[in-house]
Amino acid sequence: MPIQIFCSVSFSSGKEAPGPLGDVWGPHQQQQQQQQQDSSESEEEEEEKENEAARKEAREGDLPVDLVAFANSCTLHGASHIFVEEGPGLRQALWAVAFVLALGAFLCQVGDRIAYYLSYPHVTLLDEVATTELAFPAVTFCNTNTVRLSQLSYPDLLYLAPMLGLDESDDPGVPLAPPGPEAFSGEPFNLHRFYNRSCHQLEDMLLYCSYCGGPCGPHNFSVVFTRYGKCYTFNSGRDGRPLLKTMKGGTGNGLEIMLDIQQDEYLPVWGETDETSFEAGIKVQIHSQDEPPFIDQLGFGVAPGFQTFVACQEQRQLIYLPPPWGTCKAVTMDSDFFDSYSITACRIDCETRYLVENCNCRMVHMPGDAPYCTPEQYKECADPALDFLVEKDQEYCVCEMPCNLTRYGKELSMVKIPSKASAKYLAKKFNKSEQYIGENILVLDIFFEVLNYETIEQKKAYEIAGLLGDIGGQMGLFIGASILTVLELFDYAYEVIKHKLCRRGKCQKEAKRSSADKGVALSLDDVKRHNPCESLRGHPAGMTYAANILPHHPARGTFEDFTC
Repeated sequence: MPIQIFCSVSFSSGKEAPGPLGDVWGPHQQQQQQQQQDSSESEEEEEEKENEAARKEAREGDLPVDLVAFANSCTLHGASHIFVEEGPGLRQALWAVAFVLALGAFLCQVGDRIAYYLSYPHVTLLDEVATTELAFPAVTFCNTNTVRLSQLSYPDLLYLAPMLGLDESDDPGVPLAPPGPEAFSGEPFNLHRFYNRSCHQLEDMLLYCSYCGGPCGPHNFSVVFTRYGKCYTFNSGRDGRPLLKTMKGGTGNGLEIMLDIQQDEYLPVWGETDETSFEAGIKVQIHSQDEPPFIDQLGFGVAPGFQTFVACQEQRQLIYLPPPWGTCKAVTMDSDFFDSYSITACRIDCETRYLVENCNCRMVHMPGDAPYCTPEQYKECADPALDFLVEKDQEYCVCEMPCNLTRYGKELSMVKIPSKASAKYLAKKFNKSEQYIGENILVLDIFFEVLNYETIEQKKAYEIAGLLGDIGGQMGLFIGASILTVLELFDYAYEVIKHKLCRRGKCQKEAKRSSADKGVALSLDDVKRHNPCESLRGHPAGMTYAANILPHHPARGTFEDFTC
């Protein structure tokens, strides 16, 4: 940084002393020098005044806005009445109390609204939509008896003994069928193949079938295996079959079937096991085509000797909210067995994996390529494992509620069949006795009550837009503020902090820098000590002058002492 040297030279107003330069330095030259010195001093004074004014303006620019001025310009109601130039008084105190009370009420309301929002409330909307046609649901039914007695041979009985609760030494007490070809084929016994052969056949049970007034038959049903063995599904939509639709509601515009449950084919109860059934009739489940049947858990029973009417109501587009508003979960089916997710598909998939891991086999109704469990494995491992899974190991199979699903509401009613007037006719028609008709025949009539469907949707009762609206309304009501008012407060706080930081650090550095740029003033003694003009002292003696050329200054030996 360059160093500026200022030499201050003052002249006396009296006459100069005579000396060697008296003739050379005349009055005219002295007057010119005096004028130049006066003008230089006046310029320095003006420059000093300008610098002082600039520094004052800079300091005033760094000061924050006055609190009273800010209160008068701020959009916060009440602030201009609290902060006034006259200072605090009774009126200002009353305004301050009113402002504090309003602010407290506002904060209480804000806390209440935030607490309500964090409770994540929801509402459920129910609507009925009329339509001209509806897709008929899938209907699965199973006979509660898994194996026909007429198809059971002695080797079969020995093989199934662990599942039937029969000891090998016990006499079955019923006539048995002769062994079939499988007994001599040398192939290992397969439970799936055995059920497929010995279960109740649809062709034998189905006495009458009608859909929307037209005939139907076994070709309209698909075979599916459940815990009840071999079952049958109407309108399954599998194997490329189109879904059946209905154009009207009410009895006669759906599925109507008459079944013979064949109680004379039921197996005797030799002991109690998980596969033992004490009921007579069928289990029925009405479900969508996208989910597999879970009939042992979700089916309803239909007893012989009655005509059962089932009025359905489709509940489509059941839309549930995910946590924290609801309990559903938007999941995709990560399974090798099922394409679409449902609770029943999830449970069957989970139970299958659990049995394969613990028993190295699967039950007849379970998908996959693992070997089927033998009757011994059913008794010793599979049934106890499933019981343990359902009762105690709740964390292994966690099937979340899907956020979108379709289900069917049902209303059941029934009448006695046959009547006394029709018993003889039905016995003659089916070549059975009246007692057999009363004990084995049932009629199932499934239809839509009305040709519409329900939509049930969960929605958030209080969203972020409502929360902000309530807070804004309370803010305007109690303290007359808005979002821009909050920005004004933050802006004023920023100016105050900036001013304090500037005074402590930044402005001090600027002051040092500005003072350093003004130069350094040195006295003649300082210059003499530094002796910058040493070379001039080697000049001839003729260059020396009288020391009293500068009035009121001590004597100097040479002219360079004056100039430097």
